[in-house]
Amino acid sequence: MPDVLIMRHGEAASGFPDQARRLTPRGELETEKMARWLAQRVERGELALPALYASPYVRAQQTAQRICDALGVSLNTLSFITPEDPPVEVSEWLLNRSEVTPIMLVSHMPLVGELAGLLVEGAPSQGIGFPTAAIAELEADVWASGCAQLKRFTQPSQLF
Repeated sequence: MPDVLIMRHGEAASGFPDQARRLTPRGELETEKMARWLAQRVERGELALPALYASPYVRAQQTAQRICDALGVSLNTLSFITPEDPPVEVSEWLLNRSEVTPIMLVSHMPLVGELAGLLVEGAPSQGIGFPTAAIAELEADVWASGCAQLKRFTQPSQLF
């Protein structure tokens, strides 16, 4: 099975309604840094080009578009990866995918942390904290609860 990359959007400004919040200048820089890092990994052959999916919320779309621009891939939107959506739905969706390339999801806390917890530990409550623009790379033979392994976790502050 291809790897799954789970990314939290870059830092966003506060505001209302939640789905309209935009990236801050810092969030744009974080996202650009991660996009360059992913593009370098693809260029070196360390990562295959992913199929990219994002939440419909503005900050996730902005983040994902920068990744798409850097990698030269198209952006797909998934309505069920917003902050409060249940990670079980995403896990079921992953189980039914037949892609042979990595899948990258750009979403929000708490979903990204809960999804990683569900896939790796078998329980959403065992999720990991995601700084803004961080990416968790998971691998698994099957995308069922507790069947994945955390392969790498990278956040913007780790990159130069």
